[in-house]
Amino acid sequence: MKITFLGTGTSQGIPIIGSTHPVCLSNNLKDKRLRSSVLVQWDDFTYVIDCGPDFRQQMLRAHCNYIDGVIFTHEHADHTSGLDDIRPFFFRQGNIPIYAHQRVLDQLRMRFAYIFEPEDNKYAGVLSVKEHQIRNEKFTLKNMEVLPVSGLHDKLQVFGYRFNNFAYLTDMKTINEAELMKLQHLDVLVLNALREEAHFSHLNLSEALEIVSKLKPKKTYLTHISHLLGFHDEVEKKLPPNVFLAYDELVLNI
Repeated sequence: MKITFLGTGTSQGIPIIGSTHPVCLSNNLKDKRLRSSVLVQWDDFTYVIDCGPDFRQQMLRAHCNYIDGVIFTHEHADHTSGLDDIRPFFFRQGNIPIYAHQRVLDQLRMRFAYIFEPEDNKYAGVLSVKEHQIRNEKFTLKNMEVLPVSGLHDKLQVFGYRFNNFAYLTDMKTINEAELMKLQHLDVLVLNALREEAHFSHLNLSEALEIVSKLKPKKTYLTHISHLLGFHDEVEKKLPPNVFLAYDELVLNI
């Protein structure tokens, strides 16, 4: 399995427009973060988890010319607002499968109503998608079983996903014990860690590290990172063994 980090930043990305914060002014490419998303590939299959406002740029940068579908964690704009940019895939492939909680599908229907209109009523250049509802139970993508992991983003339900011994969780604040049990014996865990200071809807660094200590995956990569966490190279020196900061364009082979 191949994992490509398309983006590792928080909702504003790094640098933030107009910010003079030192991290936003950094020349280190690892401090420049598009909105959080990953490409998950195995055999000849390619899926994207979340498509935010940087989706077009991310696909071009990753030289991705084909996707089997888009999987959504939740409905916030930094994870969904690039939906219209899957049009080039639609023009080449036909209807693009999308996978999400029913609540998220309903939100997408509201925000992108023109995409979901009846075909005989659509503007000719509009893409079409094929909706798949995700419940909190295993589902299959091609030959892969995927296990959703449910958590809360403040009060909003969010799905993370486990593919074999890899799991991707973003925008989590709390995860109950039953859901944490789904994350045992991982080779790689990807987990959000916004900053050092506590936040009402995201794990901060110490909270993320508590989960890592409990689950003991072989390796952990932190994502959905704010400029307030600090410079990539300085933060990574302070992390425990086998815990790393993810960065844009990082590729893992699992």
